[in-house]
Amino acid sequence: MDHLITNLEQRDPEVAEAIVNEARRQHTHLELIASENFVSEAVLQAMGSVFTNKYAEGYPGKRYYGGCEFVDRVETLAIERAKKLFNADHANVQPNAGSPANMAIYLTALQHGDKVLGMNLSHGGHLTHGHHLNFSGKMFQILAYGVERDSETIDYNQLRQIAERERPKMIITGASAYSRIIDFKRVGEIARSVGAVHMADIAHIAGMVATGLHPSPVPHAEFVTSTTHKTLRGPRGGFILCKQSWAKDLDRTVFPGIQGGPLVHMIAAKAVCFLEALQPEFKIYQQQVVRNADALARTIAAQGFRIVSGGTDNHLFVVDVFARGITGKQAEEALDRANITVNKNTIPFETNPPFIASGIRIGSPAVTTRGMREAEMEQIGEWIGYVLQEIEDQSRQKGVKEKVLQLIERFPLYLSRQRIATPL
Repeated sequence: MDHLITNLEQRDPEVAEAIVNEARRQHTHLELIASENFVSEAVLQAMGSVFTNKYAEGYPGKRYYGGCEFVDRVETLAIERAKKLFNADHANVQPNAGSPANMAIYLTALQHGDKVLGMNLSHGGHLTHGHHLNFSGKMFQILAYGVERDSETIDYNQLRQIAERERPKMIITGASAYSRIIDFKRVGEIARSVGAVHMADIAHIAGMVATGLHPSPVPHAEFVTSTTHKTLRGPRGGFILCKQSWAKDLDRTVFPGIQGGPLVHMIAAKAVCFLEALQPEFKIYQQQVVRNADALARTIAAQGFRIVSGGTDNHLFVVDVFARGITGKQAEEALDRANITVNKNTIPFETNPPFIASGIRIGSPAVTTRGMREAEMEQIGEWIGYVLQEIEDQSRQKGVKEKVLQLIERFPLYLSRQRIATPL
């Protein structure tokens, strides 16, 4: 990575310094935010390539600009690899992020004001599944399903009852903070029974879906959306899979409906990401992600903290810290001082404001990418419990930080140790 910033240091030392400092932060902290990961150097190189210079409105073979023969090549590679990875009829790889990918489905399948049934945000859903401040909540009539109070798992009976009573035009599955297997087949059957389309948002679990560690929604949903930067370990961006019957309408919605010229350098990086995910070692990585999340959850539970739904089947889980008199905000800040990065998160039947929250969300993808396994997860889980048991004790935070810095030296990131330690 050093050679990538040499010229930047000369042209803009302030930005170069920020990049080096961020690389240092990523190296020296344990990244446990479930929606973050570390891309390969090949993905980094594709993102920083000359494709950033090219305008390419349209699709392969049908562009509004000349000089797109190599653009067509990388976008076609990304499309074909995404289809192969998920066994899908059609793929659109142009969405700039997960939110516009979801917006494209709303605008393809619905009319303004139609009813949409999505998962309650505080129960694990996502802003684009109907939050009142999001486009989805402003443009459509939103209905919400959630989890059972006792099990904290999706209440499929409630979902069916709401669907049968309200007859929504679309039912959304998928979540940003739900740790259990989602029954896409069951929801697909409910959707068909009430004449609704089914949209599955697999932004978080795409890596596990791609490798067969979580059931795929592709056979059971008209539309599947995802990001590439979470468990898929690719660049920041989105993509959409759909049934062939929706392909033309969907493509027209993405362009020219909501986006202009695609980010070709990001599409090239998506192509690299999909190729990496098609390799046998990627499944081994995903298996370790799941094992690590389970080991981390069990260790934190053993420190006396309640895990929402009792555990995890995927890459993340939510810890109810408010049951111990701590807010999510306090927990996030205390752990950050110990060089452990998490995010505050609401829990089902939340009683605190979202920027305070009653929980923290923890994920294993990034630390697994660094090469950590169950033994390291048990250490980290004990450190998290140790810090949170005495939230105001800064000596505990300092002591854990020192242990974190010792641990991460065995699992370096992009920059060499010498480069990280050398100021600009």
